[in-house]
Amino acid sequence: MKKEEKGQLVESLAKQISKFNNIYITDISDLDSVNTSKLRRLCFRRDVKLIVVKNTLLKKALVVSGKDFSELFPIMKGHTSLMLAEINNIPAKLIKEFRSSSPKPILKGAYVEECFYIGDEQLEMLVNIKSKNELIGDIIGTLQTPINNVISALQCGGDKLSGILKKLSEKSE
Repeated sequence: MKKEEKGQLVESLAKQISKFNNIYITDISDLDSVNTSKLRRLCFRRDVKLIVVKNTLLKKALVVSGKDFSELFPIMKGHTSLMLAEINNIPAKLIKEFRSSSPKPILKGAYVEECFYIGDEQLEMLVNIKSKNELIGDIIGTLQTPINNVISALQCGGDKLSGILKKLSEKSE
């Protein structure tokens, strides 16, 4: 590959990296072609961009992207693939799900919502991080609970109150 082509590749990769707030660096080496195809299809269905890249080009792209990714540089050894996603925990869930049938991908590290997670042991923590939509759902559910309690109390109390009034009206006759 010529130097100009590498420069274009680094620029293209840097643009893609700057678009996403969630970057997972994984190792998918030793996957056979069938499992690699399954992983790629699963990534496509979950809106995760999977890119296999050389470590030197990835380092250059991370530098060019404008953010400080220096904490990820030590883990860029061996085979490296990049998972980019809009939703913070989708790649972690995808990795965990895929591992039920295969030992790979291995999580080398991740940059999620401006925090660094280094090592495969961080996978469970990344799976448990709630996405923006999940947090909004939790907040709405929390806010609805007191309202629902008041409404059900009023409906229940209305039945009791009407029954009491009916009894009182029958007594007075």
